[in-house]
Parts: sequence; structure tokens; C-alpha cells
Amino acid sequence: MMSFTHAATEFIAPSAISTEEWQVRVDLAACYRLCALNGWDDLIYTHISAAVPGEEGRFLINPFGFRFDEICASNLVKIDLQGRVVGEQKYKVNVTGFAIHGAVHAARSDAICVMHLHNANGIAVGMQKNGLLPLSQHALRFYEQVAYHDYEGLALSPQEQSRLIANLGGYPAMFLRNHGTLISGRTVAEAFVLMDTLDKACGFQLKAQSGGGELSMPAHEICRKTYRELIGDGSPEGVLEWPALLRKLDAIDNSYRQ
Repeated sequence: MMSFTHAATEFIAPSAISTEEWQVRVDLAACYRLCALNGWDDLIYTHISAAVPGEEGRFLINPFGFRFDEICASNLVKIDLQGRVVGEQKYKVNVTGFAIHGAVHAARSDAICVMHLHNANGIAVGMQKNGLLPLSQHALRFYEQVAYHDYEGLALSPQEQSRLIANLGGYPAMFLRNHGTLISGRTVAEAFVLMDTLDKACGFQLKAQSGGGELSMPAHEICRKTYRELIGDGSPEGVLEWPALLRKLDAIDNSYRQ
């Protein structure tokens, strides 16, 4: 009888990298690949960063010039809060692109993984004056839990970093108006699942608005009640979803584990 169980090939971590760091590398590489599958990538631009376990002030990020579907555990680059490469590595990073990530990592101890994307649904909703509306159950995950930062141009100055962090506060999600989206996760898995939920919420809103009819929104009390139900006990999200997503990737191409 044919078996439909898929066993992932295990790639051994290099001796210079701890088991804990290698696991984060694998998860982060998977996150990049999943974003590519969802069409959230933007050529070689935007970034997803993750803190290195046991190395305060050090992070992993994609090598600049690589597509998201080319990222694997071994080609992620280790950097510090200023975007400087740690150790001798053959890849370079987009220091300007890390500025947003570095600001969030420095300000939030819970920001283990920071995702900044130019996903079409998120950009479109961020362009709207009222932003994300409580139209769907997906949107209610972010009810009263989403921030907004007005567009100030390409370069992120120290002054704008301060404004961005003040606007983000303790929220898990932010719309960078006219620019993109940002998610802060306590794990790579949580960051991806939250971004997936946000992107779907934005897509549902845009589809509903395109119909031209009057929209129905739940009452404020119902929205708050649903949000509390969705977050449960407040534990990091993605615990159940992440293994399923990795199985999906392994069935397609497990080279992200290399």
C-alpha cells in the first residue's frame, strides 16, 4: 500500500553553528520560501529578520540580491543592530532595508522575528484613510491591535525611526502607509501566521469594497469579544500551523533546509 507520509530530509548544521541557531535559520528560510509561494516577494527587496538565540543584538537576514525562493538556512547572513555583517561571510546585506527591522528589534524584546513586505493587499489597504476595517473574522484578529505610520520617503532617518517605534507601540502589526506592512512575532512561525491572517483580511476587504454595495460590520462589543476568543491564552501563534506549512514546503522543495 502506498504511503502518503512525507519524511523531510535532515540537513546537519555546520559545527560552527549551534543547534538552536540552525533551527531558527531553517524556520526563517522556510518563511522566505512561503512568502515567495504566496506571491508576497518583491524581486530582491523587503526583508524578514530573526534574532539569533543566545547572541544578544545579532540577527539573521537575507543576502541582498537573492530572491526569496533562493533563501536557505546556510546563506542567511548574521548581522548586528546596525546592519553590520558579523564574522567573515561572502554575502552582503541591504543595510538601509534593515533600518526598520533594527529599530523594531531594538525597541521590542518580544520582536524575535520582524517581517516587512510589499504585499499588494496590504499596500492597498494601507492607502485607505480608514485602513483595516472589521469586516471579516481575519480582520478581527487585529481589532484595536494594528498601528499606522505615515509615509516619509525611502530613507529611514533616526528621527523617523523614533516616530515609527512610537506608532508601533506594543502592537503586532503595522501598515506603513503607501509602502507596505510590518509584523512583529515572538517566533518565526507566529510572524508568518499573523502576516497570512493580515494579508487575507486585506484581500477580503478589497473584494468586498469592489462590489460597491453597503458593507456590514459587527458591533464593537462583538469585535472585541471575537478578538479575545481568537488570541486565546495569548501564547505565540503558529504552533500547529507551522509543521503543516513545513510539510507543504518539503513536498515541493526542501532545499531551504540546506
